[in-house]
Amino acid sequence: MGREDLTMQVTQPFSKDGEKYAFVQFSDGERLAEGKIPDCKILSSKGFTEAEVADLEKYMQGNLAQLKKMAAGVRPIDAFLKQ
Repeated sequence: MGREDLTMQVTQPFSKDGEKYAFVQFSDGERLAEGKIPDCKILSSKGFTEAEVADLEKYMQGNLAQLKKMAAGVRPIDAFLKQ
């Protein structure tokens, strides 16, 4: 992609029907994509090309262990305390 201003956020883990998952959001201020791990699939995208979406999915696959650790470390209360 070559965009150094691309940011990534990972949500806390969620659980439904025994399945654990988290969401990963990529943005550069103009474009936005949201994916889900451990599926490593982009669920929605605005402004990214199909090739860029494929790159984001490959990124999630290649960094899945790290993304899972990041999600496990998210504490929702911290977001409220920062305000």
